[in-house]
Amino acid sequence: MTEDPVETSATSPAPTLTLLNRERAILEFNRRVLAQARREDVPLLERLRYITIVSSNLDEFFEVRFADALELAREVAPGHVDGMRELEAVAVEAHALIEEQYRLFNEDITPALGQRGIRVVNHAERNERQREWVAQFFEREVRPLLLPIGLDPAHPFPQVANKSLNFIVKLGGRNAFGRETSIAIVKVPRVLPRVIKLPATHAPKGEQHFVLLSSVIRAHLQELFQGRVVEFFSQFRVTRDSELEVDEDDIKNLRQALRSGLTTRHFGRAVRLEVVDSCPRDLYQLLLQQFELPEMALHRVNGPVNLVRLTELIDHVSDPEGNPPIRFPTFDPAWPENRLPRNASMFDELRKRDVLLHHPFESFEPVVEFLRQAVDDPDVLAIKQTIYRTGAKSVLGDLLVQAAQRGKEVMVVVELKARFDEEANINWAERLEAVGAQVVYGIVGFKTHAKLLLVTRREPGPRGSGAVMRRYVHMSTGNYNPRTARLYTDLGYFSADPVLTADADQVFQQIASVTRMKPPKELLTAPFQLHRRMLAHVRQVAYAARAGRPARIVAKINALTDPELIAALVQAGQAGADIDLIVRGACQLPPGVPGLTDRIRVRSVVGRFLEHSRVCYFRWGPTDDDEALYLSSADWMTRNMIRRIEVAWPLRDPALRQRVIDECLVPYLHDTRDAWIQQPGGGYVRPHTQGISAQQALMVRYGPAVPTAPSTASSGQD
Repeated sequence: MTEDPVETSATSPAPTLTLLNRERAILEFNRRVLAQARREDVPLLERLRYITIVSSNLDEFFEVRFADALELAREVAPGHVDGMRELEAVAVEAHALIEEQYRLFNEDITPALGQRGIRVVNHAERNERQREWVAQFFEREVRPLLLPIGLDPAHPFPQVANKSLNFIVKLGGRNAFGRETSIAIVKVPRVLPRVIKLPATHAPKGEQHFVLLSSVIRAHLQELFQGRVVEFFSQFRVTRDSELEVDEDDIKNLRQALRSGLTTRHFGRAVRLEVVDSCPRDLYQLLLQQFELPEMALHRVNGPVNLVRLTELIDHVSDPEGNPPIRFPTFDPAWPENRLPRNASMFDELRKRDVLLHHPFESFEPVVEFLRQAVDDPDVLAIKQTIYRTGAKSVLGDLLVQAAQRGKEVMVVVELKARFDEEANINWAERLEAVGAQVVYGIVGFKTHAKLLLVTRREPGPRGSGAVMRRYVHMSTGNYNPRTARLYTDLGYFSADPVLTADADQVFQQIASVTRMKPPKELLTAPFQLHRRMLAHVRQVAYAARAGRPARIVAKINALTDPELIAALVQAGQAGADIDLIVRGACQLPPGVPGLTDRIRVRSVVGRFLEHSRVCYFRWGPTDDDEALYLSSADWMTRNMIRRIEVAWPLRDPALRQRVIDECLVPYLHDTRDAWIQQPGGGYVRPHTQGISAQQALMVRYGPAVPTAPSTASSGQD
């Protein structure tokens, strides 16, 4: 590979280009997800699932991004209104998106479900037999767990947990002690199901009827206040700031500090209030005052205050007879039999060749088998792995425990600060420590986001020269989670290459010892070389464009928000480079701005699977030596480049490099079914809904779909 000399000094954002607002970019992504619920070619229950995915995504948006913006706006100096104006503009867009979501649910999805005999019946729609069953269910399952709190000086407003279901009630008359306490709060325990399926005997033949828990409580609310009159009421739900604030420089044990923080997370500062649209003004004003929220944080919704819980409806529905199907057909990922024959030693196979897996089209099971064989092999002496989002239940975690119990040297880097997976990761850390594994929690001030699994094995040396130690590595763009590996697109890479495996071992050594080390030979790591190398490659392409040579950049990433990388891309485009960016989520670079970014195109693909793989391709000349292709765990965001432990690695093998181009770049650039094109102002348009789908083409390539099984649609977290 030949490289031209490039300028490597820091770059500032282009002064004449205004970057797009990040919060608005996140909302734009959720508009694209919501548009999936509008598509007639998507099965009905999957359309409902996309609605629930948007709700889940928006919950996180308010818990994290909006919470930070609201806190910043609260702290601005008097007279400095820019921050508040920007926040209000974001709030307006969030309101519009949520209103559109409920309109779609009420006007499209609910009637379509009814046409297939799937009905959510409210109290007014229930017949006498159904009302009798619901009343019995309320008395048996619900009422024993409800404890209304009448507010007065001796009964302060109760603690309301993050995203929990509650009722506020305005009462007439006097209480048992003769006082006019007019407001009561009813907290609904999380243990109660939010969607209840009525018995088949209580629905017309061929139909399935459901009731929402909120409807059950609403119908029997009066019974909780004997001797009083329920005048008005409303469901409400409070979203809270859910970042765990831990000063890593001022604590002795990060795990213990986070464990303590988890107990108070559910009661952080309020950032959003949801009520039903019929909620009287005096009630929602009381709630806004109680939670110290501005009016823009109020969302009055036309339906249940938590659409996420409608996933329970999807799970409980039995597929009705007839067409069209209401779920995506099952896709069974292919085992790469020609590269990793079943029942063969994976170590023997990896000594022959590197192996690339493309999930979810290819199975994640070889990764599990790799670790399983390592655990069972007496010649394997050491196993090292990173854990970011492996899940509360994980076969990989169980295998690491077994490895430690069998006396192998096991080192696990557990990222305790993986948002909303903290508790699961803490539990794995404690379980692994209990069996003698060496557990570290990464580096203070940095999240360990790299995905690495390294096995060290004793093997016979060449020509009977004695035993040698050989390393084997698996690296991935995605998490070590078998469940999400069926839902997200990712790339996994096995290698026994001595240089790559030595580099991977060095990453583990540095994380464990926090010792300064020489740069790896092949791997690029953040926060060290990765950012600089990506900038250098972008500038190298710009240099080639100015010299009149072929100049091309194609990057497939989840987000683009780093100002330096954006500025470098803009300058490369102005130099004449041809740039295509496939960015699933937030992209702050405005493409197609005349004279600035008119050679840069940005597209986003939203389909059945969550796009998650990161691939970066650079060409700066006419020969094969004038290109580079990297796979990476990192997005092009400042946090990934500067404040996380990340890895990227080059694909040197021409056949594997071409395979990644053919599967991860070319189909997505030609997708005319699921692709959205970003506009200069930050909005997106989908030119087509027919034609080529990259994901469907890959499904056909790797194996036929099998009818009728659960959807693999997912929101996902990185």
